[in-house]
Amino acid sequence: MLETVFAPFSPADPFADMRRMQSTMNRLFDGIRAPDRPATYPPVNFWAGQDSVVMTAELPGLAEGDIELTVKDTTLTIRGTYPDHEANDGMVWHRRERPVGSFTRSVELPFRIDPERIEARFQSGVLTVEMQRPEEDKPKRITIRAS
Repeated sequence: MLETVFAPFSPADPFADMRRMQSTMNRLFDGIRAPDRPATYPPVNFWAGQDSVVMTAELPGLAEGDIELTVKDTTLTIRGTYPDHEANDGMVWHRRERPVGSFTRSVELPFRIDPERIEARFQSGVLTVEMQRPEEDKPKRITIRAS
């Protein structure tokens, strides 16, 4: 493993060693996280086409009013708070895996989106956000004529 971190210096790409070291450190610390929260929360699925982006996020146990969704430039941010359900008097927690407290998750979008053309739905604990690319940012097909 040390050979991959400290490979010979490459004059063609002086930052290659730094990126390789960062990648190694990320792998080392990937498994370390708070005991009550997954590494990235909430888990999301994200896909994009030429004209739009769709993201789904799992948010079980929340209602629409518990979720705040914002977009700025090319960043979509989800915020929310899970209530803390304390054990009744005399009860002791034996396992506590569900999240408690506030969370924030920001996702970088592949292109700017039109904030007036965002549709968000929340059903069965899954948030679905569909975002459209502005017309002026969409790729335009150019017709080539024979001379």
